[in-house]
Amino acid sequence: MAFDIKNKTVLVTGANRGIGKAILKEAIRRGAVKVYAAVRNVDSANPLVAEYGDRVVPIRLDLNDPASIVAAAETATDVDVVVNNAGVMKTASAVAGDAIENLQFEMNTNVYGLIRVAQAFAPVLKANGGGAFAQLNSVASVKTFPHFATYCASKAASYAITQGLRGSLSEQGTHVVSVHPGPIDTEMGAAAGFDKIAESPDLVATAIFDAIADGHFHAWPDSMATQVGNAYQSFAENVVEADRQESPA
Repeated sequence: MAFDIKNKTVLVTGANRGIGKAILKEAIRRGAVKVYAAVRNVDSANPLVAEYGDRVVPIRLDLNDPASIVAAAETATDVDVVVNNAGVMKTASAVAGDAIENLQFEMNTNVYGLIRVAQAFAPVLKANGGGAFAQLNSVASVKTFPHFATYCASKAASYAITQGLRGSLSEQGTHVVSVHPGPIDTEMGAAAGFDKIAESPDLVATAIFDAIADGHFHAWPDSMATQVGNAYQSFAENVVEADRQESPA
């Protein structure tokens, strides 16, 4: 289910910095007529408006505030592509004293936030012909790293929801993409200690729109992601992406 974003309208959550900013810029480079910069503080998108003019439209959206998501969907009724990039990460092992609190925080944004965005924007995408929905997951969604166990758990859950969205939204002609970066050069990555091995956010932006254009479900943008994706490929093709109708045991 390939989709060309040229002359289309895109919405990117967390578009004011890091990967989200790179996604916004790549969307414009590929010919998107408008990009909604969906951010918690609309003033944070002012530099993007200064650079791109009215092609960038700031809109308030907070993954922890369901009302803001509903309001954004009621405003951005012309959206063809939604990229849910915003997310949070804590550094906590499964036996850390604050593991449960950290996991609750991460689940609320990374999983419940995804569901809220999908519920709000799926009808918009359907009304506009289907379009595409991309979710920023992680290599951590298929591999748990001990010092980031709660984050990995939240991303595994968001990946599971993304797989469900692939089946549900295909019925309305919406192509879903699950994006799995490794360490990326962002403030979040630096805070996690990934700065020495991190790669450019531009790789993620390119991978997202390539996957949308080519009709792929999985996107593995960077060096680490490519290694994980290659190892995971058989399972992805034969289990995750297989059109099976059986219910789980």
